[in-house]
Parts: sequence; C-alpha cells; structure tokens
Amino acid sequence: MVDWSSLETVFLDMDGTLLDLHFDNHFWLEHLPARYAEQYDLHPQEAKDRLIPMIMAERGSLNWYCTDYWSERLSLDITGLKAEIGDRIGYRPHVTDFLDALRASGLRSVIVTNCHPDPLALKLRRTGLAARVDDIVSSHQLGKPKEDPEFWHDLHGLAPYRAETTLMVDDSFPVLESARSAGIAQCLAVLAPDSQQQARARHPEIPCIHHFDEILPALRQRSPLPSVR
Repeated sequence: MVDWSSLETVFLDMDGTLLDLHFDNHFWLEHLPARYAEQYDLHPQEAKDRLIPMIMAERGSLNWYCTDYWSERLSLDITGLKAEIGDRIGYRPHVTDFLDALRASGLRSVIVTNCHPDPLALKLRRTGLAARVDDIVSSHQLGKPKEDPEFWHDLHGLAPYRAETTLMVDDSFPVLESARSAGIAQCLAVLAPDSQQQARARHPEIPCIHHFDEILPALRQRSPLPSVR
C-alpha cells in the first residue's frame, strides 16, 4: 500500500487524518448554528438553513477554511466559539503510535493543513501535536488551499521536498487528486475521518485505509536512516 523504502518525506493532513474530524463537523453543523441563532434571534433550524448553504458555497476555496473570513461575514468570533468546545479536539485512533513510528524510521514528517492559524494554534495547544512532527505548514501561509495544484509548487518555499520521494496522507479526495496532479509520488486516503460517522467508500485509484494500524507493521519494518556524524 505504501512503499516506505522509497520515501524521504511524509506530508500529513491534520483534521480528519491525525485529529478526529468530529470536532470540526460538530462545530460547523451544530455549535455554530446554535450560537448564530442566539446572536440573531432565529429558530435553530432557520439558522442552519441560512448558514449551511452559505458555507457550502465556499467549499474548496481558502475562504472555506478561513476563520477571519467567517468571523467578519457572520459578525461572530469563530475562534472563540471553537474554543468553547475545545474538549472535543482529539486524536484519531493509532495516530500517536504512527507518528512515533515515523520518527523512529528517520522519515521527515510535515503537517500540511488547510486549517487557519488561529484554530490551528488551539488544536496544537490541546493535543501537543507540534512536538510529534518535524514541521507544520498552513495553506493560509501560501494564500491558496491544497486543492489548488499550484499549492504544491509554492510549498517548496516553506517545506522543500522531492515529489518522487514524498507521500501525502489526507482524508480529502480532491486534495489527494491535486497532490497527484502536482507529481507527489504516493498518496494515501483516510476513509474514517469522523469517529461519529460511517466510513466513506474507497477511491477508485488512490490506496485507502480506515486507521493507521493498517500500515504500522510495514512502517516499523523500515530501517531508519543512518545518523549523520
């Protein structure tokens, strides 16, 4: 499923790949509509009926992920509202074991996320995730989402990599298709990003897993890179 011997770098999505997407789904589909209803004196269902089409219209764009954009558009403190349910932020199954195995293997691990820097900071505080990887890049630093094929070209400026020795792991099929189009040699899809929802159907062309325990044994068999003295 993954040719570990050919890799130098592993790019990792965060939400839905390393962290349980239940937090984000609950926020956008339940918590935000409830707070929006309170703010504008609406029935909860009326708030959902207004918000969901508005949010979905931005899908795939940087605005979809941008806390500043939604805070201004809705006149609400989105990051503050996310902090209200911060106790829902958590790892997906087997993630810490996987990250420890990546580090032991000598592979370079980089989180490449569409998450805005403000909620990113909240999630890092809650999880300690930054200490488990080598680097973190937010698409907001580059001004375009991972769905944009040009993102991968610009990423070289922040996290230099060789496409032929790189793996991208993500729960978003459009992101993985974008990465493949940009020449990333290996891609892997996560089918169970939200612990409270059913797993999705497999992608017809991209290898898929439900959880990282499916690839841990092969990763652990990879010999670590020789140390530089």
